[in-house]
Amino acid sequence: MLDILKFMETCSPITQTLIGTTYLWIMTAAGAATVFLPKKIDRKMLGGLLGFAGGVMLAASFWSLLLPAIEVSRINDVPVWMPVLIGFSTGAVFLWGIDKALIRFENGYPFKSLKNGDAKHSINMLFIGITLHNIPEGLAIGVAFASAAAGIHPASLAGAILLTIGIGIQDLPEGIAVSMPLYGEGMSRLRSFWYGQITGFVEVLAGLVGAATIFISLSLLPYVLGFAAGAMVYIVVEEIIPESKKMSDSKIPTIGFMIGFAVMMLLDVAFS
Repeated sequence: MLDILKFMETCSPITQTLIGTTYLWIMTAAGAATVFLPKKIDRKMLGGLLGFAGGVMLAASFWSLLLPAIEVSRINDVPVWMPVLIGFSTGAVFLWGIDKALIRFENGYPFKSLKNGDAKHSINMLFIGITLHNIPEGLAIGVAFASAAAGIHPASLAGAILLTIGIGIQDLPEGIAVSMPLYGEGMSRLRSFWYGQITGFVEVLAGLVGAATIFISLSLLPYVLGFAAGAMVYIVVEEIIPESKKMSDSKIPTIGFMIGFAVMMLLDVAFS
């Protein structure tokens, strides 16, 4: 961790964001690459990893995003709570709107060639949903690195790195969730892998947008930080926690969640 910190300290926030979001893309691709393996990954282990990622993301939403947003809000000529509340609510509503829109999405794109109509619809929903959900995750990485570089307390480089690691862990099963069903419906391993990994590429683009926000206008930063936090909390509650419990009916996901939250809290506070 210390070696990573030393290296990242020498990089600009844009480079840090590029490194971080490229890692997310690689993790998504690693999950998608499981279509080439002869055996499936143990679901209990995936449940524990998802729980850990959820704990990291929830803790990061507070220490790496909301607290810095509150600090930056003090420079605006509005009540301190207003930018954070607006951003947080908008992020949650944005994800809720995406979920609602996906339910109404009845066309056969992008996987029209699949013969099973029910499977085609489900896989379309999963592919589009994961791709869109990755946008606020990439955004969160960008604003986390930018906030740390700007010296906005209590944002820290260590916190941004750990947030990146946590999101990367939960990107692993997302790659699996797209590529495996496609392969199961008769698509080739290579094409299934391609569609699985491409869902992670949007995080690179979104991360650069998030990092650029601080250079455009510091007054916009609390709104963007709040938006990323609201979207991440929504993802944790709506997607990660339920999915981790589906993968394992034991206490492993809960234990993973508590460990992830504690580790993120410890590192973020210790290095802030």
